[in-house]
Amino acid sequence: MSPVRLQTWLPPLLSLLGIALALEIGLRLSGTPAYLLPRPSAVIVALLASSAELGRATLQTALTASAGLLASALLGGLAAIALCSHPWIRRAFYPYAVFFQTVPIVAIAPMLVVWFGYGPRAVIASAFIVSVFPVIANTLSGLLSSDPALRDLFRIYRAGRLATLVKLQIPGALPQFLTGLRIASGLAVIGTIVGEFVADSWENGGGIGTAVEIAIKEQKTDKVFAAVLMASLLGLAFFALVSLFSRLAMRRWRLAETRE
Repeated sequence: MSPVRLQTWLPPLLSLLGIALALEIGLRLSGTPAYLLPRPSAVIVALLASSAELGRATLQTALTASAGLLASALLGGLAAIALCSHPWIRRAFYPYAVFFQTVPIVAIAPMLVVWFGYGPRAVIASAFIVSVFPVIANTLSGLLSSDPALRDLFRIYRAGRLATLVKLQIPGALPQFLTGLRIASGLAVIGTIVGEFVADSWENGGGIGTAVEIAIKEQKTDKVFAAVLMASLLGLAFFALVSLFSRLAMRRWRLAETRE
């Protein structure tokens, strides 16, 4: 590992180990019951004991969250393009995008079961609803903030609206789109787990949300925390993968601009 990467990862890793050690000692000395707050060592033991079960649940959540995130990227990008096409369209429909972002997903998750039934479709819809707004908002901001000088240049050469969109606005909005996608990556995992609480079952290959729900019913607090830890690691993995994709895409975009 290079010194730069070591300097990046070492401080948070050391702080995590320090917090876990302090929590372990504090819980042991205070005698806090395990059903209220399990010790970190107990969580690690539960994680190892249920590794196969939690691994399968994490894979299921990852697949469902990926589907929701891809839907957000595609439909959110297309929605942003539609909204930027005319101010009237933006004034008429953008408030609905804001509205869906402000409605708590927990409140409408039961309706997703009514509309899509139990299973992956309702969970994907939950992930999509939670994660699509950052994509729309950031992409729309990028589409509307293209360089005025370049816009004037396109008008001088009498470029059509479609040519301006494809050759100026969309390439210029790529950084904002990728920023929105990074934000959406973590939200997609959250939306998936909320959807699993309501619309998933262990018989259908349940995800982390289902594992948490079962562990709570069985009063296995250590297993609950182990599942939550897996959910957090999954969210970090999603963010890291999208960030890596963003860096690669921006690098190729800059190379293409340099060649032009």
